[in-house]
Amino acid sequence: MTADHADRGPDGYRRHPGHGPRLRSDIIDAYVFCRVPPARPAPKPLFAPPAQARFQAGPMEGDAFSIEVERTFLLQLRRTRDPLVDTWHPVMGHIDPAETAVACAARELREELALDPFGPDSLGFWALEQVHPYFVATIDCVVLSPRFACEVRPDWSPTLNGEHSAHRWVDANHARHAFMWPGQCASTREIREHLLASDALCREHLRITPADLSAKPS
Repeated sequence: MTADHADRGPDGYRRHPGHGPRLRSDIIDAYVFCRVPPARPAPKPLFAPPAQARFQAGPMEGDAFSIEVERTFLLQLRRTRDPLVDTWHPVMGHIDPAETAVACAARELREELALDPFGPDSLGFWALEQVHPYFVATIDCVVLSPRFACEVRPDWSPTLNGEHSAHRWVDANHARHAFMWPGQCASTREIREHLLASDALCREHLRITPADLSAKPS
C-alpha cells in the first residue's frame, strides 16, 4: 500500500495535506482612482471602450435606477517588461523581506507613480477587503494578493518610472472592458460599489493611516 493510500480515510479524503501548488502572498495590487464632477472634463489620456459597451453602459452599469452625480476613473499602466509586457494593469509589486503589505503598496505607489499616498495629491488610502486568489500555472502557484486603493485629486497626473511606458484613465463603468483579470474587475467593483458608496460601512475601517506603515510583519 502506498503512503498516499494509507493516509486516506474511508471517505477517500486525505487526513493530512498532500501535494499541490504552493501558496504565496507576496504580490500586491494598488488601484489609483479619481472622482470627477459632471461639469468637469475627464482626465486624459482616456481609455475608449468598444462602441457596444458605450451604448450599453448606463449611469452605473447593471443598475438602471442609479443617478451618477460624479464619474469615477481608474488608472492603468502599460508594462514594459515580462511577464505581461505591453498589457495594462494597476500598480503591482512584490513585498520585500521584513516589509508589510501596506508598506509595500505605499512604496510601489511612490516608485511607479511618484505618488505619496499620504501627500497633498492623495484624498485617501485604503486596504480592500477582498483578496481574490488566482492560480499561475507557469510557477504552479496560488497567489493570495492583498489589494489597495488610493484616491487622487482630479488634476493629478502620474510620473512613470521605467516599469511602464504609458498610462490611461478608465471610466469605472467600463472597467470590465479594460482590466484583464477577473480579480482586477472584482476589485474595481468593490471600490465603486462598497468603498465609494454614500452609505459605505467599511470605508473608515479600511482606511490606512501613516501609523499603519510602522507595523511590523509577523
